[in-house]
Amino acid sequence: MEVFLIRALQLVLCLSLLIVLHEGGHFFFAKLFKVRVNKFSLFFDWKFALAKFKPKKSDTTYVLGWIPLGGYVEIDGMVDESLNTEKLKEPVKPWEFRAKPAWQRFFIMLGGVLVNFIVAIVLYCMILFVWGETYVPMRNMTYGLKYNETAQQLGFRDGDIPLSTNLGAFMRFDSNESVGNLYRDISKATSVTVLRDGKEVSFALPGDLDMLQMMKEQPPFATYLMPSFIDSVAPKSPGDVAGIHPGDRLVGFNGETISTWNEYNEIRGRINDVLSEGKKEDSLKYRHAILAVERAETHQIDTVAVDLKEDLLIGLMWNTPMSKYDKVTIEYNILSCIPAGIKHGWVVLSGYVSDLQYIFTKEGAESVGSFGAIGSLFPTSWDWQRFWELTAFISLILAFMNILPIPALDGGHIFFLLCEIITRRKPSDSFMIKAQYVGMTILLLLMAFAIFNDFRHFVF
Repeated sequence: MEVFLIRALQLVLCLSLLIVLHEGGHFFFAKLFKVRVNKFSLFFDWKFALAKFKPKKSDTTYVLGWIPLGGYVEIDGMVDESLNTEKLKEPVKPWEFRAKPAWQRFFIMLGGVLVNFIVAIVLYCMILFVWGETYVPMRNMTYGLKYNETAQQLGFRDGDIPLSTNLGAFMRFDSNESVGNLYRDISKATSVTVLRDGKEVSFALPGDLDMLQMMKEQPPFATYLMPSFIDSVAPKSPGDVAGIHPGDRLVGFNGETISTWNEYNEIRGRINDVLSEGKKEDSLKYRHAILAVERAETHQIDTVAVDLKEDLLIGLMWNTPMSKYDKVTIEYNILSCIPAGIKHGWVVLSGYVSDLQYIFTKEGAESVGSFGAIGSLFPTSWDWQRFWELTAFISLILAFMNILPIPALDGGHIFFLLCEIITRRKPSDSFMIKAQYVGMTILLLLMAFAIFNDFRHFVF
C-alpha cells in the first residue's frame, strides 16, 4: 500500500503541474489577445466541483474538479468540450474567441503545446545543472552484456560490449532510456561493432528487427552480464549454513555449470515453472540442491548441499557489476546546461516518435496504457531527480499527443485554423461541432481501451 501511495502521489503531482501549465499556455495567449476566459479548471468538474474561486474584477472562475483525467480552460465563443451551442447562436462579441483573426486563434490553441515543450526542455536543463550527468561509458563495462538465444543467433556472444552500429555509437547502457536507444538502433541497423576479448569485431544485422519483441523477450535480448561472485550471505540462510562466504563464486547448480547470475536466474525460473504445476515429488526434489562453489582464497571448487526454503532462495546476495565499473561525471553550468538540455530533449522526443510505429502492431496496441501504466514508471521511493526526469518526459508526450490533428485535441483545432489561414475560408460552427463530437468519441474510445489494458495488465 505504501508503494502504491508514493507512486500515486508522484503521478498526481506530476499531472497537476503539467495540466496547470498546459492550460496556462492557452490562458496566457487568450489574455494577450483580450479573449475572455470563463473558467480555468484543474481536473474535470462534471456536475460539481471540489472548490471554486473567482477574483474580484475577473471574468475567470478558477475550479478544482473531482475527476483527475485532465483539465481545461473555457474560452468564450469557442467550440470546445462543453459543446455549448447556445452561446454560438448569439451575436459575436469583441472579446470572444470567434471574433479574433485566425492567426491569434492559432496562437491561443498552440499555447498549451508550446508550454509543454518549453517545460520539458527547461526541466532537462535544470536536471543537468543541479545533478549533472553521471554514467558508465559502454567501454567501461568490462564484463560486457549477456545475450539471449535470439541475439546469439544474430552473432552476439556473451561478454560482447556493443560499441556502435552503422547508425551511430553507443555511449551507455545504464538507464531505461539508454537501453531503449541500444535496442532501437540494433533493430534498425545493418551492421554492428562489438568489443570481444579486447578486439573490435563487426558483423551484419538484418536491419528490420521488431524492437517491441526484443524488449518483451525473457530472458532479455541483452542485459548486464553478472559474474556469479557472491557479494554477501544472509545470516542463517541455507547458503550460510552450508559454509558459503562472500567472495566465493557459484559455478554449478544441480549438475549444471554456470558462470553468471543470469544463468542461475534462468535455472530458478525453470524450476519455478515446474513447481507451479504443484507436484509434490517435484517440490521435494528441487528443495535439495547441490552447489559447486569456487572458494575465494584457494580457487578450489567445493561441492556443498543446501536445503532450500519454499521460495527457493539460498541467501546469496550479489550486486550488478555497474557498481564496480568506472563512472564518468559531467557537470554543467547555467550556460552549458541549455544546449545539453535541448539536445537531450530532442533525443528523447525523436526516440518516442520513432517507437510510435509499433502502436499499430498487436503487441504495441496491447502495451498502450493510461494512468496505471504511467504511474508504474515512477520509483517506489521518492527521488526528486527521477521525478523531474519523468515529468519532463511526460510533458513531451503530452505536447506531441496534443499536436496530433485529431478533432477535440489542440492539434485538431490548429489543423482547421491552418486550413482557414491558407484558404481564407472559416469552417462553419456546425462543422466544428460535428468535428468535436467525432474527436471526443475517438478520445473516449482510446481512453477506454487504455484503461482496459491497465486493468488487464495489473489485475491479471
